[in-house]
Amino acid sequence: MFGFIGKTVRVLALTGVALLLSNANSAAAIHPETVNAAPTGSETSVPYGWVEFCERHAEECLEEDHAAQDIELTAAALKRISRINAEINRSIEPMTDIDQWGMIDRWDLPADGKGDCEDYALLKRKSLVAAGFPRAALLITVVKQRNGEGHSVLTIKTSQGDYVLDNLTDRVRPWSATPYRFVKRQSQENQNVWVAIAPKDEGSQLAQR
Repeated sequence: MFGFIGKTVRVLALTGVALLLSNANSAAAIHPETVNAAPTGSETSVPYGWVEFCERHAEECLEEDHAAQDIELTAAALKRISRINAEINRSIEPMTDIDQWGMIDRWDLPADGKGDCEDYALLKRKSLVAAGFPRAALLITVVKQRNGEGHSVLTIKTSQGDYVLDNLTDRVRPWSATPYRFVKRQSQENQNVWVAIAPKDEGSQLAQR
């Protein structure tokens, strides 16, 4: 009997330790780390997909020149952003523009529950604005994958650096921790102006100067 009680105590103790470690890991997972910002350069060409999107959704593309504004990235803010990112990733069925529209490239809000990378990014931007985050900190971004294919993500400009929301993962990652080559993104001062992004290694060199 005493042996049984001793085993029970040990099991309870180990369970308690496991729960403590689990809670600690969960807290760490939503605790924002400080990362660097992606180095942007001069004004560059505007993606045709954005131009055509704005012709159909003018309310999403209003000319609003203003000072750059970042999100204050508290643990609570990161948790809300992560939840919205994951919910949209799960709610949209991935589908290429060719299969959905018979076009090579078309940007749109996925009203029918289907879309490709730009559509995910546009819906995340709209949902985060509705949740109270500043649109000036939510930037559609064009990148290249390792295989050379184009891809789009949503850059989140924060007090802790630049993070990325991606339809290929539920993780909210620092831009520098992604496997992509960053090409260009919306300007914080005017969403209809796009700026080039320097390569990651060049950005590291600039940060060290």
